[in-house]
Amino acid sequence: MAQEWSTAVSERASAMSAPVAVHAAAPAPHVFEKLTPEGGRPALHNDIDMVLDIPVQLTVELGRARIAIRDILQLAQGAVIELDALAGEPLNVLVNGRLIAQGEVVVVNDKLGIRLTDIITPSERLGKIDR
Repeated sequence: MAQEWSTAVSERASAMSAPVAVHAAAPAPHVFEKLTPEGGRPALHNDIDMVLDIPVQLTVELGRARIAIRDILQLAQGAVIELDALAGEPLNVLVNGRLIAQGEVVVVNDKLGIRLTDIITPSERLGKIDR
């Protein structure tokens, strides 16, 4: 039995030490076809149609307040909470939590709405992050 093991080990060692010829052919470059929509015209990089139906959360912020839980528990109907915004100050319009515009309250057919008075540019957004 020991003889059989030593024969198997020596055969394995000689097989492992024998040079192996590897003939690797250079892979042929693959050429991809240009993707086009069904109409056959090339796709536009700035085509916004793909994102028009994505839902986002629009929030109109009247103001903010920081109060203790003790005060929240004492709130009752008719209670007034003082906000950090002043009367007549523009309301903030946020999309997914990011400030995009400011406006004022309007009433249309007994419903509240907001009239946009200022659209925030990306450079202005940087300055108003910590409001």
